[in-house]
Amino acid sequence: MAPKAIIAPSILSADFANLGHDCSKTISDGADWLHVDIMDGHFVPNLTWGPPIVAKIRGHVDKPTEAYGKGTFDCHMMIAEPKKWVKEFKKAGCDLYCFHYEAAFSTAAESPEAKSDEKTSPKELIKYIHNQGMLAGIALKPATSVDVLWEILESEDPKERPDMVLIMTVEPGFGGQKFMASELPKVQELRKRYPELNIEVDGGLGPATIDQAADAGANVIVAGSAVFGAQDPSEVIALLREAVEKRNGKL
Repeated sequence: MAPKAIIAPSILSADFANLGHDCSKTISDGADWLHVDIMDGHFVPNLTWGPPIVAKIRGHVDKPTEAYGKGTFDCHMMIAEPKKWVKEFKKAGCDLYCFHYEAAFSTAAESPEAKSDEKTSPKELIKYIHNQGMLAGIALKPATSVDVLWEILESEDPKERPDMVLIMTVEPGFGGQKFMASELPKVQELRKRYPELNIEVDGGLGPATIDQAADAGANVIVAGSAVFGAQDPSEVIALLREAVEKRNGKL
């Protein structure tokens, strides 16, 4: 059975001066998760926020009572050294720590101030995140082939397998970019091989592009300006959900 639709508005498009209020309201408007974009100015050219901001907005949104539940903080780690920040974001209230495959061969140091010449790997990093009590996601930039994931998804150790795969449908780093339909074959191949996998798409999603993403098999939908910039955000969230559920047989 295909997994349920999950709508995860990106708070990169929220009103930063009223961030806590906007996050709380978006959940009240029907969102399942909040997609929290973390950018370090190295892995991507933009900068956003760190653990103190996440901790503050966590105070405005109840933690989920179950895995994948309402209020999940889906932290998309667009950072060059993802292992260093796992424990800090766990403390801040992150529920799902989604790192980039391209950054997963970096230092194995376990804190921001630590140094290590040892390198981590995608499977080791997923296991480490699970051992910290969080869900683990792995993201791919547009230039990265989906073929790199097969070995990871087929790992004999369930702790080394991700709970979600994120396929970027824009170049990571900035909101408001145009949707790249060229990335949807990756989603199609993932869904064909893994019918129950949570597959997230991020970038340029909204009422005009949701049908393409849903047809490909995506069930976790990140939308920024389409939700936060809408006159009626609850209507947009419902529309996105309906498009996914029609295709996975839930409607």
